[in-house]
Amino acid sequence: MAQDKHSLTGISDSGNHISFFKKNKRLFLASFAALFLVVTVVAVVTGVNSHKNSKNEGAHAILKSSCSSTLYPELCYSAIATAPAGVTSNLASLKDVIELSINLTTKAVQHNYFTVEKLTANTKLTEREKTALHDCLETIDETLDELREAEADISGYPNKKSLKQQADDLKTLLSSAITNQETCLDGFSHDGADKKVRKALLKGQKHVEKMCSNALAMIKNMTDTDIADELLRNTNRKLKEEKDGNESVWPEWMSVADRRLLQSSSVTPNVVVAADGSGDYKTVSDAVAAAPKKSSTRYIIQIKAGVYRENVDVPKDKHNIMFLGDGRKTTIITASRNVVDGSTTFKSATVAAVGQGFLARGVTFQNTAGSSKHQAVALRVGSDLSAFYECDMLAYQDTLYVHSNRQFFINCFIAGTVDFIFGNAAVVFQDCDIHARRPDSGQKNMVTAQGRTDPNQNTGIVIQKSRIGATSDLLTVQSSFPTYLGRPWKEYSRTVIMQSSITDVINPAGWHEWSGSFALSTLFYAEYQNSGAGAGTSSRVSWEGYKVITSAAEAQVFTPGNFIAGSSWLSSTSFPFSLGQTVTITAQGRRDPNQNTGIVIQKSRVHATSDLLLVRSNLSAYLGRPWKEYSGREAGAVTSKRVNWKGYKKVITTAIEAKSFTHRNFIAGR
Repeated sequence: MAQDKHSLTGISDSGNHISFFKKNKRLFLASFAALFLVVTVVAVVTGVNSHKNSKNEGAHAILKSSCSSTLYPELCYSAIATAPAGVTSNLASLKDVIELSINLTTKAVQHNYFTVEKLTANTKLTEREKTALHDCLETIDETLDELREAEADISGYPNKKSLKQQADDLKTLLSSAITNQETCLDGFSHDGADKKVRKALLKGQKHVEKMCSNALAMIKNMTDTDIADELLRNTNRKLKEEKDGNESVWPEWMSVADRRLLQSSSVTPNVVVAADGSGDYKTVSDAVAAAPKKSSTRYIIQIKAGVYRENVDVPKDKHNIMFLGDGRKTTIITASRNVVDGSTTFKSATVAAVGQGFLARGVTFQNTAGSSKHQAVALRVGSDLSAFYECDMLAYQDTLYVHSNRQFFINCFIAGTVDFIFGNAAVVFQDCDIHARRPDSGQKNMVTAQGRTDPNQNTGIVIQKSRIGATSDLLTVQSSFPTYLGRPWKEYSRTVIMQSSITDVINPAGWHEWSGSFALSTLFYAEYQNSGAGAGTSSRVSWEGYKVITSAAEAQVFTPGNFIAGSSWLSSTSFPFSLGQTVTITAQGRRDPNQNTGIVIQKSRVHATSDLLLVRSNLSAYLGRPWKEYSGREAGAVTSKRVNWKGYKKVITTAIEAKSFTHRNFIAGR
């Protein structure tokens, strides 16, 4: 029994041991599970942090790289770094950085708008200060529209439009936004009192200007790279067929319908303005006010012959307005606002065209304030894709304010004295007469005063195939009033005079400084293939920023097809235009059909140099043109689309006929 008891006891002890082991096993498993969970959590957290760190490092690198192309990289980086971490950590490309940069710039502009609004409540402001503040509100409001449009456009990049068109649109929007900040500040530069208000605005306006500059630089960097890549992919494309650069050809952004409107003798207007009461309205302003907002179709306001004494504003929400006059000599819009009497330069304009797609034909825009009243604008244009045909702009100082965006003037007459074509648009004048007139005693005439403030802006003044001279009142006394092609209003001023006739009214130096050495090394002033007594360049200024262009490829950059994206919109205006230049390989000069002369190109290779290849899609190249009456030449390849001139020989198909042009026969080269 004892043994059994012992045995039972042993069994009992063993059971206790097993029970203890089971309990400890559970504890062990629970501890192991807890430890595993902790290790797993730590690993996950470490992995997440590692991923976050890796992602943040990637975003940081993209941001640094993107900002490196800007003029203000520290501001670029610090401004974006202030955005929420969840936003900045998601930056995966240059495009992402641009979108965020524009978004932050928009917020800064909104802040400036409220600052200006508060200042307008000051009861001690002068009338001009009040006007200048309202100018600021107008230009800041336009900036907000431009930034919103740019943000929407960049979000669709690069799938909307062509790369070149979208790039030009984006650069135009940001260039205009920069100009608007300068315009606001310029309104407070007329006297000492104005400068106190200017000081209150300066920091905020300059901050936005730099933010816009950074966005523009990144856009230019991105689009230039993408366009270059696209060009490499299409190196085998054929030369684009275009009309001769000396013919009337319009930029493509002008529709066929608009071209017809501008050249047709019979146009049906939407409304008629007549000073004598015989039309729908007596004033141009009333007709503009009644026009539809943001119209997608052309709205034609016919302005019958008469003198309309009024200041006319075509605001930003009035799109596709056209002023159709009865002729520049008979339809005249005139006023006399000026700086001396208390206006700002911006607000002094007799007519201000801001709504996009504005057209005018057969109208004179005039400011009669006179030279003693200083700045007095006849026409201010901020309308994108705007064009003027057979119009006159008459005033003295600051006649034509080409404020911003893309503009085109064809067969117009512009007359003035000091800085009489000025502003910061991308603008081309073609087949225009540009005349200096007699200024006040002691004054010098300046044809242009271009206002580019940033080297990445796609802005500048181009005068092509035009005539620069003097009005009759200046001709007899021109030796007493020196006249120059221009001077640099802003640091990166850009003006090109090309293929134009220049009379001896222009001083041999050609250009004049603004103030000492300001902008002389940063401006870009150029001349190309001009003619006339005042076109000689041997005595021109020796500034670092001045040059004589000798390459057709370089000059091509400044033709309407390239400089104002004319190939995408000018055709819609119905105005005549020339998109660019032509390259002709031969110009043979045989005067008599019996002369044994001519040009023969045999067993040779006709091709383009590398500089021409870069712009060949916008440049017309031809085998030759007849320099003299009996010009003759034989050369070529594909002939299915050759000219059908009577003098163009059918394609030679026999060896016997071709033999007469070999060196043995043609030049007796035995």
